[in-house]
Amino acid sequence: MKYVEHITSEGDRWDLLAWRYYGDPHLYEPIIAANVAVPIRPAIASGIRLRIPVLPDEVVLDRDLPPWKRGRQS
Repeated sequence: MKYVEHITSEGDRWDLLAWRYYGDPHLYEPIIAANVAVPIRPAIASGIRLRIPVLPDEVVLDRDLPPWKRGRQS
């Protein structure tokens, strides 16, 4: 998987990073998964080097699927 590097600044949050890089604040989970050493808190400390995964053009979220298809990508 390819990554983009991001150095956090004051006020950065997981959802704001997802909005900035993916255009959707709900896509923060791949960013958290790529940065397991960073504590999950409402705000991220400044000066932390994060890896932002480059996602495929078409990402299907479980929340966008009907209940019987959740957990599977189609």
